[in-house]
Amino acid sequence: MPGTESIWSESCRIEEREPLPGELSTEIAVIGAGMAGVLIASALQEAGRQVVVLESDRIGSGQTRNTTAKITSQHGLIYARMKKTLGAEKSRQYAAANEAALAAYRRIISERGIDCELEERDAYVYGFDAAALEEESEAAASLGLPASFTREVKLPLSAAGAVRFTGQAQFHPLKFLRAMAEGLRIYEKTPVRRVEDDRIMTERGTVRAETVVFASHYPFVNFPGMYFARMHQERSYVLALENAARVDGMWIGAGQNAYSFRNYGDLLLLGGEGHRCGENSAGGRYEALRQKAREWFPGSRELACWSAQDCVTADSVPYIGRYAESRPNWFVATGFQKWGMSSSMVSALLLRDQICGKKNPYAEVFAPERFDVKTVAGVAAESGQAVKGLAKQLFQIPAEAAKNLEKGHGGIVFYQGEKLGVYKDGEGRLWPVDIRCPHLGCQLEWNPDELSWDCPCHGSRFDYTGRLISGPAQTNLGHA
Repeated sequence: MPGTESIWSESCRIEEREPLPGELSTEIAVIGAGMAGVLIASALQEAGRQVVVLESDRIGSGQTRNTTAKITSQHGLIYARMKKTLGAEKSRQYAAANEAALAAYRRIISERGIDCELEERDAYVYGFDAAALEEESEAAASLGLPASFTREVKLPLSAAGAVRFTGQAQFHPLKFLRAMAEGLRIYEKTPVRRVEDDRIMTERGTVRAETVVFASHYPFVNFPGMYFARMHQERSYVLALENAARVDGMWIGAGQNAYSFRNYGDLLLLGGEGHRCGENSAGGRYEALRQKAREWFPGSRELACWSAQDCVTADSVPYIGRYAESRPNWFVATGFQKWGMSSSMVSALLLRDQICGKKNPYAEVFAPERFDVKTVAGVAAESGQAVKGLAKQLFQIPAEAAKNLEKGHGGIVFYQGEKLGVYKDGEGRLWPVDIRCPHLGCQLEWNPDELSWDCPCHGSRFDYTGRLISGPAQTNLGHA
């Protein structure tokens, strides 16, 4: 069963904006009107800069509407490892930046009187290795974070304990985004196709900007920057349950196959079943999550289900700063892992300072140009995955007639010497598409949970008709 709209989308409507009316010039252009793009634009406009935002679809229509909306500096078991790989100073920058982001949300919501259901909650990462949890809590506390170890885990599962961060928060992301978008010059239904120096080419005209900010989740300009070699994308799934127990905080598990829990009003949001984009050919993710819901919360009822996608960097730290040395007037915010709310605000605070020529105390740890021996292994792994995806095109699969596909199923077939992706709908109609991702040519994989074609290399996604869902690809699939 494909995911439905998130509870955020169903409970908040954001007024439509007009598309770009034609050619224009501006001081700063921000590409992307999700949480990151809107916050960056707002911060720059408050600093007195002239800003235009270009959005390919609707405000908040990308990953922002599918978040679980936790605002926290607790990002899993990261700080003990970070201190070992990046050192205490950069780790302290990362911790302080995310605490500053949390404070900024509180300040903005209070000053503007934004009704977005902000609630203070403690954040927990639970696990099954008490020693690792204690090491993490000590490392986080040493960096100035409000962290401690507890053996009390108020969840319907057994665990050795949890790392607790006090004074964190949760909210309704689209209600906040709607308020922040007011007063900003945002053009919807204006997908950007190319960017060359100060020229941003869209289907509706060219925008000239002294400064360009890429806040489109995944940077779509491959060179310079080579972000495609430094990140991959991961998907995860969420159920909104009624008649489920309250969990008293925001919880996420440590390690692989972990689950997350948070309440929203009378609902429980249960998340999990994550996987790398393009690696879900067997399907069954929603059903596996539903089985956990039945096990842990018998008598609960599902009201909605949806999924999200996250960019993951080689060293697990976002890229926020100058896009590339050769493009001094381009900036980027990407690679937020599963922590898009706090990272979006970090991006706004950091890029505002950099673009306005001010020193930012957190810039070094997030600098996109970082590339040393500590991250080479991760980058090599990303590049290797891309090569693996491309290599799939060199091997033929056994010929399979599309007529043998069951209704409601998709798959790759070999027809007249070419591989095609084919979906057969409930009425038996066939939907054939070019199976090569238009981004860099990787072979797409069928995702039966969401009736989509997903790229295992860089995470682009397309619906069964070939329509682009999310980038870095910029165009729809060709049709056979």
